[in-house]
Amino acid sequence: MLDSFDRARFSLYEFAGPMLKLTTWNVNGARAREREVIEFIEREKPDVLCLQEVKAAPDQLPVTLSNLSGHHCYWHGQKGYSGVALLASQSTFARPPLYSHPAFDHESRIVTARFGKVVFASVYVPNGGKDFAAKVRFLDAMGEWAEDLRRNESVLVLMGDLNVAREARDVHPKLRKPEQIGQTPAERAQLERVISHDLVDLSRQFHPDDDALFSWWAPWRNMREKNEGWRLDYVLAHRSLAERAVSCEVDRGYGTSDHGPVTAVFDVEPPEAEPTPDPAPKPPPAGPVQQSLF
Repeated sequence: MLDSFDRARFSLYEFAGPMLKLTTWNVNGARAREREVIEFIEREKPDVLCLQEVKAAPDQLPVTLSNLSGHHCYWHGQKGYSGVALLASQSTFARPPLYSHPAFDHESRIVTARFGKVVFASVYVPNGGKDFAAKVRFLDAMGEWAEDLRRNESVLVLMGDLNVAREARDVHPKLRKPEQIGQTPAERAQLERVISHDLVDLSRQFHPDDDALFSWWAPWRNMREKNEGWRLDYVLAHRSLAERAVSCEVDRGYGTSDHGPVTAVFDVEPPEAEPTPDPAPKPPPAGPVQQSLF
């Protein structure tokens, strides 16, 4: 029997129109998951892959990841902690995007890639267990940043581990504790402010009644097998893109990270990056003026 992720993937074999496929995945250590990341890309062929909790500086990564064949790659991390990456397929995007970091970037937690008006973001929000104030600041700043992009008519797709369960039902009933970090009303209100800037939670768009739509499971007592977890990983797409979304699924069965990949598919032509400006022409070398023969 096919699970929801396999059914969505199978249905795409007959999908004839243009397609944009985006995946976000907290890998809980890129070096530990090297083979799984490569196999996932070979199997699913996402146009954009956002990774979180890379836990490595760029120079610590194996070259098979840091310079992944056929991809524009940006790795933004530090030794043993945090870190994000954003990989774009060169077969989809001939020109590299403009990579950048918003001013509120903290501990290598966000990288963006701009393709024209479209901005993809790979985000790893602080957990908040050791420094809750830092999490509050990050979420507030991310909301202001999303509002600025909306005002500038950018089309944002925010993907990643946001470390907030949006609703009570986004935590398994056995694990619900309203005062636990990640479930508090204040954090949920902050997440709603981010979403309010013309973003749509695609998992909920396609699964409005699914109360077991989890993407993270504690790595003990067979929590993943029993699907007793939290929904922490999101694809939040600008409403203009959300209207063209085909599916958004969690792959609960793939990999050994404590998070599952979340993949969204859109019936749209992939955006194009702006061409890199040609360098200004150099002035001719000084010398005697040559008289024309004509």
